Amino acid sequence: MSTPLLTPAPPLTPLRRAATAGVLAVAVAVTVLVAAVHLTQGTSSIGALDLLGLALGGEDQEAARVLVASRLPRLLAGVAVGVALGVAGALLQSIARNPMAAPDTLAVSSGAYLAVVAAAAFGLVLPLPMSGGLAFLGGLAAAGLVLALSAGGRTGTTRLILAGSAAALAFSALTNLLMILFEEETAGLFAWGSGALTHTDLTAVTQLGPVIALVLLAAMLAGPRLDILGLGDDTASVLGVNVRRLRLWATLLAVLASAAAVTVAGPIGFVGLCAPVVVRSLPASSLGLRRHRVLLPLSALAGVLIVLCADIALRAALGGQAGVEVPPGVMTTVFGAAAMVWLARRHRDAGPARRPPSVRTVAGRSRGGFAILLTLCAALSAGAIVLGMLGGDTWLLTGDLANWLQGRTGRALTYVLDQRYPRVLAAVLAGAALAVAGTAVQAVCRNPLAEPGVLGVTAGAGVGAITLLTVAPLAGIWLMSAAAGAGALAAFALVYGLSWRGGLSSDRLVLVGVAVQAAATSITVLIIVRSDPWNTAKALTWLSGSTYGRVPAQLVPVALALLVAVPLLAWLRRDLDLLALDEDAPRVLGVPLEPVRLAALGGAVLLTATAVSAVGVVGFVGLVAPHAARALAGAAHARVLPLAALLGALLVSLADTLGRTVIAPAQVPAGLVTALIGTPYFVWLLWRSRATQDS
Repeated sequence: MSTPLLTPAPPLTPLRRAATAGVLAVAVAVTVLVAAVHLTQGTSSIGALDLLGLALGGEDQEAARVLVASRLPRLLAGVAVGVALGVAGALLQSIARNPMAAPDTLAVSSGAYLAVVAAAAFGLVLPLPMSGGLAFLGGLAAAGLVLALSAGGRTGTTRLILAGSAAALAFSALTNLLMILFEEETAGLFAWGSGALTHTDLTAVTQLGPVIALVLLAAMLAGPRLDILGLGDDTASVLGVNVRRLRLWATLLAVLASAAAVTVAGPIGFVGLCAPVVVRSLPASSLGLRRHRVLLPLSALAGVLIVLCADIALRAALGGQAGVEVPPGVMTTVFGAAAMVWLARRHRDAGPARRPPSVRTVAGRSRGGFAILLTLCAALSAGAIVLGMLGGDTWLLTGDLANWLQGRTGRALTYVLDQRYPRVLAAVLAGAALAVAGTAVQAVCRNPLAEPGVLGVTAGAGVGAITLLTVAPLAGIWLMSAAAGAGALAAFALVYGLSWRGGLSSDRLVLVGVAVQAAATSITVLIIVRSDPWNTAKALTWLSGSTYGRVPAQLVPVALALLVAVPLLAWLRRDLDLLALDEDAPRVLGVPLEPVRLAALGGAVLLTATAVSAVGVVGFVGLVAPHAARALAGAAHARVLPLAALLGALLVSLADTLGRTVIAPAQVPAGLVTALIGTPYFVWLLWRSRATQDS
């Protein structure tokens, strides 16, 4: 197995015990020092000297009030969340034997967050323990799904990350949908969705702190068995460890800790990934830090340091008020993305995720059969366009559409159809662009589970577009396309550059792309919260992909991108066929590997950027459409490219129409509908590929 497993712990000697105790003492001292610095920050003028005087017996009532009402609850919330996520991350990495397993990559935090938002959306006012229990159930369901799809995380890092990313995207789509439909009931939960330490009392910490402490204690009691599990399942079974039961209990403990953290402060990103990585990056072999009775408390302390340092850095850079407005999870996610990149550059995963089973195709489909298939898909796409023109909060007849095309409709119908046709065409063009981009990305990565969003391109384009909307709300269409293109290009250059290490590994490209995607999404949240923290509906609509308010001029960049990129990719179709096979065949046959990769990915970046500038962030189209095209027509890109374009146009067009009609006059963004449609398909694909590998 090529997945880098976590090395089992060596036996402890007296010298190692002394060194370990020294490391723990230093970690505790550093944590106390950072906590003291954290207490000195805030929006009031109370500084370090005031708090020091209070500690020495002073009677400054204002300092005491600020300390008890604001700073101490914030500090203790950070400590509780850091401990919980550090322990959860260490447990998940140990049971999966995968250094990238964490509450975020396993979608535990997303599932818990969805459960909390759903309760708020439907008006359920729950006491804190029940809210934590609900978050636990949501996180447990998410972890169970991702671990089942990735065979416990042991079949490969890339597969684990892709399964977790897909589940997190689906849960985020549902969460965003609830926040859009129930804006008043979920007010304030958007920023909280990236983690918030703003507390006015100690209720949350006092009620959930004991739960977190019990999780840490139970995990340490299971430490010796977890050490044995690191030797491998077979060895652990021979030594008397019930592997299945141990994994179950460890998973339950990790999810319980993650749920407690979400209940206290929302989903603070990537702390559970970073904390154990920091501990394991120490000279563990000489200090005995790989033993779980040492690893777990050190991971807890590392989690506390990450949360508190992120909060300190945030307020130091942006001012004390930023601690109220900006979630510290933005900073921890950026740190976590850096840690994920570091791990991706250290490890190469050439596991089963790179060789998914070939889809069932009609063997030897003739040209006539393919022409019939292409014609059928074109007819379905045309039908979707007609349906989109007729559907909405006001349903029209085909006769109305025919009269409008001939200029014979009244003022009211003319107005309605004039507003609809840019939306319908935007959905069609964006869907085709994303599908073609996904085809190119999958060929270069040799991974049918990849898509432009997984490589960070979509999130990068979103950062560029949101930045421009914030700085210049009245910016023109071409400027918006340029900003989205610049963001996508910057993200692509970053991913490509970080993935290069004596050559380009397809798995490394995916892992680095997921990290950059997470960082770019956090930057987008930061921009929105800092510029317009109360207009979450507008932000969520953009981030979820919507055709609302489209105008004909916004269609031009996407159309031009298709006119440029599709002929380029069609010209490279044979090279793409070879790239999709393996690393050696293109070299042997004289294909200039890097120029072809850059040209194909450059076309994907262009298509993605213009699609994002037109309709916002729409996920899963670049995954579902190419895979469905291969299932119908085979692997040859001469056939996959046009068929994927038609299927992508069909998918987004139907999603847009469904979103405009199912709860009219309210609307569901098209990106949410595509995510909800695409996720079951992706889950089925992962499950089917796992079943094939297991057999």
